[in-house]
Amino acid sequence: MTAAPRPDRRALSAAARVYAVQGLFQMEAADQSAERVSREFRNWRIGAESDEGTTPEADEALFERILDGAVNWQARIDQMTDRALVAKWPIARIDPVLRALFRAAGSELIAADTPPRVVISEYMRVADAFFPDGPETRFVNAVLDHMAREARPQAF
Repeated sequence: MTAAPRPDRRALSAAARVYAVQGLFQMEAADQSAERVSREFRNWRIGAESDEGTTPEADEALFERILDGAVNWQARIDQMTDRALVAKWPIARIDPVLRALFRAAGSELIAADTPPRVVISEYMRVADAFFPDGPETRFVNAVLDHMAREARPQAF
């Protein structure tokens, strides 16, 4: 029996971003610590086998960096997000999945070496996974573009 081929780096990164958004959502919804969520994802979710199949493998180091960054820079990320949103819609009023997505993306925009346009593109894919065929992907694009220009103006 041959082993299944290992996913490529891009697929591992994409899965890490989806898991990070799920983890940040879980942290807020269940009032859990980053450490607890990280441990749960590493032990029970990432690449886990169940009766329904195997969940995707992920770049666990990227997953951890996103979670840690989102926690460490949450106030800064939320302020950047608020400035990108319409005045009547502060971050506290938006969908919690989108809030988690903006925090994950903000973490990468602040701390990562990934070019901002790549971060925006990758999180648009994440938004599309959570909200297929909805207007959220365009909304995510606009908000993240604003956040990226604030976080790393030299990249534009």
